[in-house]
Amino acid sequence: MIYFDNAATTYPKPESVRRAAAEAIVRYGGNPGRSGHKMSIAASEAVYSVREKAGKFFGAEPENVIFTANCTESLNMAIKGLAEQELREGRPFHVIISSLEHNSVFRPVHELTKRGLSYSIAEVSADDTVTVNNFEALIKPHTKAVICTLGSNVTGQLLPYERIGAMCRRRHICFVGDGAQVCGVVPIDMKRDNINILCMPGHKGLYGISGTGLLITDGQYPIYHILEGGTGSTSLEAEQTPFLPEELESGTVNTVGIVTVGAGIDFIGKTGAERIHSRETALCDRLINELDGESRVRIYRRERCSYLPIVLFNVEGIPPEETAAYLNNAGFALRGGLHCSGLAHRSIGTLPNGGVRFSPSVFNSYAQTHSLANAIKKLAHSGTGI
Repeated sequence: MIYFDNAATTYPKPESVRRAAAEAIVRYGGNPGRSGHKMSIAASEAVYSVREKAGKFFGAEPENVIFTANCTESLNMAIKGLAEQELREGRPFHVIISSLEHNSVFRPVHELTKRGLSYSIAEVSADDTVTVNNFEALIKPHTKAVICTLGSNVTGQLLPYERIGAMCRRRHICFVGDGAQVCGVVPIDMKRDNINILCMPGHKGLYGISGTGLLITDGQYPIYHILEGGTGSTSLEAEQTPFLPEELESGTVNTVGIVTVGAGIDFIGKTGAERIHSRETALCDRLINELDGESRVRIYRRERCSYLPIVLFNVEGIPPEETAAYLNNAGFALRGGLHCSGLAHRSIGTLPNGGVRFSPSVFNSYAQTHSLANAIKKLAHSGTGI
């Protein structure tokens, strides 16, 4: 099976990550932050070293790096944590999201409307200036946050997030970035890019194992905890520990997973982020070029836009999930459907069925991409699916 579904989770993992997982199971068996014995201390040190790596990688302080189970949990913590105090005290709370949002942003925002939150949706244009203006036009006196993807998980279109962040900073609005598809793929610096809270998975562009995520904050906007429990600190108090990272990390963290994220960050540093991005982008360009001229294959990209290494396409007359099933039988792993992002598919006009997503990794080859293109052409010429 040739794997082209890296926007869902990266595979294969680098050898160094696989080795780190195996070693962590053996070396870090203690519960970090819960005991004073050597095994617990060793685990705590391993976890803290990854906080430092992640903080340095994204331009933040290590104590502001929060480990979670996935990006969805990070986004729920950020969105609900920002709104909790305001909604509890009956104050208006308005947020702006984009037309390309994943459900991990859209659904928590929608859920909070049941408690009084209101939201607006800014249309993402092919023109970055228009996109920024669309966000700014929706700002109200009680707008407290802009929450948006930095790059679409459906089409790969990059948003002008630095400019959106600068607008938010100028208007004293919190900017929450969903970095699910961007972190580890495109260089992100929270200070430079004007991001107050950055959410990401550990298992995608950072190459960690599943069950890992991060929430990183600059500390400017308080995030109220949405989970309470054991933190290893202030254990005599009924109230949740009031300082980071413990306030947002109730329960035992995923030590093995966290260690693999650290190994993934090291892999990016050693390999070179630009080299990884260049390779993956070249594979996308190869697929697009090989499918050029195929009248029954539609690729969803717009001129003047910048893209992540993701290509969304459809074969005319064949539902995307049927196309993906055909390609699966031919030995290729791609994702067909709505990609947990109905808003994005509505925006680009691919409802009700969605599309097929190609997302390569640095471990894929031109020959593999060529073979995939041939399989897509064969399907398009046959006019039938599986």
